[in-house]
Amino acid sequence: MNVNQSRLFYASCFALITTAFSFSIRAGILGQLGTELSLSAEQLGFINSMWFFGFPIAMIVGGLVYYSVGPKIIMQVAFLCHMVGILLTIYAQGYNTLLISTFLIGIGNGCTEAACNPMIADMYTGNQMNKMLNRFHMWFPGGIVVGSLISLFMGPENLGLPWQAQIWVILIPTLIYAFLFFGQPFPTAKVAGSTSLGSNFQAMLTPLYLFIFCCMALTAISEFGPQQWVGLIMAKSGAQPLIILALVTGLMAVGRYFGGPIIHQLDQTGVLLGGAIFATIGIYLFSTQTGTMAYVAAVFFAIGVCFFWPTMIGFVAERIPKSGALGMSIIGGVGMFSTSIFQPIIGGWIDAERAVQTAAGKTGDVMELAAGQATLAKMTTFPIILIVAFAGLYFFMRNRRVTHNDASLAQPQL
Repeated sequence: MNVNQSRLFYASCFALITTAFSFSIRAGILGQLGTELSLSAEQLGFINSMWFFGFPIAMIVGGLVYYSVGPKIIMQVAFLCHMVGILLTIYAQGYNTLLISTFLIGIGNGCTEAACNPMIADMYTGNQMNKMLNRFHMWFPGGIVVGSLISLFMGPENLGLPWQAQIWVILIPTLIYAFLFFGQPFPTAKVAGSTSLGSNFQAMLTPLYLFIFCCMALTAISEFGPQQWVGLIMAKSGAQPLIILALVTGLMAVGRYFGGPIIHQLDQTGVLLGGAIFATIGIYLFSTQTGTMAYVAAVFFAIGVCFFWPTMIGFVAERIPKSGALGMSIIGGVGMFSTSIFQPIIGGWIDAERAVQTAAGKTGDVMELAAGQATLAKMTTFPIILIVAFAGLYFFMRNRRVTHNDASLAQPQL
């Protein structure tokens, strides 16, 4: 059966928009949830953690069964979890229901990544695959921008609609992707041997894959760590957090849309190395600048982290193809696990810096800004390590191209 690449790709994009809406709109209604349902900040934190917990679980399980059940069934599970999770959230009466509903939405989001990444890699080849993976992943930051603006417009400061009305909005892209996927044939694996879990694990035990695995943990926290905290910190500096969010995610969306030619010119390893350099500069500027200069920092940071996630997955798909859908899912999963693990660590850094700044005689917003910026300075450690790692990868892969023929690139070894 002929595969309608465009329809499947657009369906994948709307599924990722659903993920982005569930991230940004849920963040926008936290205050209302806490007030109306009498939830503490700790309870709200546990509810949010279910989003990150369900995501990697679904990615890993989806990667394990991708070639046995296919992307179609995985996306049917995603739709079911999204629908049930959204409806449970809308009609939630308390803490326990919200835990379950957020976990289900996280499962749906993880299934989307587990099915769509390898499906896109199977539909396209070479530079076209890199371009389409970037265009697919542009809809996460792009969807966050749109979802945040929707939440702001519908929220207490503007239309004053109940938080349930905002959750209903998440159903729109959910129903669209279900319609686009309905009745469509899906592609089969294009890499010989990639459908065997044995060959997948064998490829994943190579030094190159293990190296990328470790790097993914650092690229993910370099991207999501500052994003989670920089708005709160920069609010004390006179900058507007919403503008910072719009700058970062908006530039990331635009960059990913045009990412294909950039990756073609610089190669995946060159893009990753350049990203680490720009991310370091951006986070450093966040840690030292205030006011208008915070927006300049946002531009550098956005350029730095823009291509990390899709390029890491594209690297695995192209350079370690026998790892298959499982290899791509594990890489995405470790990124989410890393984000979850490092969040309380970063919070601990902030608490420690608050004590230091208070002991130095600082109070109020001055103390909060100083503590926050000191924490951001510590976060530069992540991309600095990546500069060294990706520089080594860049020269290693360049030497491979010089000394080996094209066939050897299918499974390079360190």
